[in-house]
Amino acid sequence: MTELMLYRAAACARPVHRLPLLAAAAAALLLAGCAGGGSSGAPGATARAPAPADVSREALIGRWGIASFHTEKDRKRTEAQAKAQCGQPYAITAGPNEGVMMHVADDPKRYELRLKAGSGGKTYLGFEAPAGDPQDRELLSVSKTMLVTRFVDPDAHRRYGTFIFARCG
Repeated sequence: MTELMLYRAAACARPVHRLPLLAAAAAALLLAGCAGGGSSGAPGATARAPAPADVSREALIGRWGIASFHTEKDRKRTEAQAKAQCGQPYAITAGPNEGVMMHVADDPKRYELRLKAGSGGKTYLGFEAPAGDPQDRELLSVSKTMLVTRFVDPDAHRRYGTFIFARCG
């Protein structure tokens, strides 16, 4: 296995979902081998999900106050709570390979995540996997002052809710 494959396998392994993730990773590797040469032509190169045209990495980089809600009626209150969190902002920084550095569900370590264009005009943020992967976040809205996301995995979404990121400063 290449160093990138080992990194991805380690990054994607969560104790609760280890077997399904390992099976999915193995299937993805098998399919990648059948796909033929990628755009780089390098042996073993994996195909990347295309980047969305309407959201840039720079739109995500910055300091953010964060809060989350589970029901839409709590959204306005949650927006105010997110703004109030700017006293202890969460930093989204540039990653070394054109992504952004953020935490994923149930893991205290930061990983490089990439923007991905999905079907139906949806935008996702996650690891090098097809858009809409269970470990992705769906970007529900992006503006200069606010970012709204939710985890694709139903269990993570049930536990964490919909995130409001309010830009600080």
